[in-house]
Amino acid sequence: MKSISGYTIRLRLLLIVLCGYLLSQSQARGQATHSADTVATQSAQSKETSGSKPGDGSYVIGNDDILAINVWKEPDFSRSIQVRSDGKISLPLMGEVQATGRTPLQLQQDIATKLQDYITKPEVTVMVEQINSKKFNVLGQVIKPGSYSLTLASTVVDALAIANGPRDFAKLKSIFILRQNSGGGQTRIAFNYRDFLKGKAQNVKLEPNDTVVVP
Repeated sequence: MKSISGYTIRLRLLLIVLCGYLLSQSQARGQATHSADTVATQSAQSKETSGSKPGDGSYVIGNDDILAINVWKEPDFSRSIQVRSDGKISLPLMGEVQATGRTPLQLQQDIATKLQDYITKPEVTVMVEQINSKKFNVLGQVIKPGSYSLTLASTVVDALAIANGPRDFAKLKSIFILRQNSGGGQTRIAFNYRDFLKGKAQNVKLEPNDTVVVP
């Protein structure tokens, strides 16, 4: 009986040790998985954070754009301002600053450099509040001809829609786009709206300063 009792005790101890080992391995795997998930999540968040900058790093500021300029703890320098037709903005103490042709990041660096004469380590943020420089025109037989922001319409069909559509006697087969060339001339791009509706013509993507003419 003593032999059987001792064997039973040893068997139970062995089972307890085995269960403890399996439990520890399971917890270790769970912690490893959690750590891997955490690293992956932090990596993704890091990429998102590193990709987000004050202002769009690729957008180039143009005339008539409205900018939000913020200087940390300096409300006298913080303001919403429109870029003038000469491409400049006027700021206190700094005078005129060139904005057109600069990205928001470049402009905020320019402003921060100028502010160093008055503020210790100025922290400047420049954001584009409203894009007015990227425009196109719609002329001719449409309900509302005029100049519109390219952010509101990216194609010829969008342009017709934003102009409230063509008039009754508009020549929908003879619509064309006038596009400025880098050399100073113009390119004429034909667009047959009726063929587009039949799926026989591609929509035309608009570019800044395009003029859509509906005869």
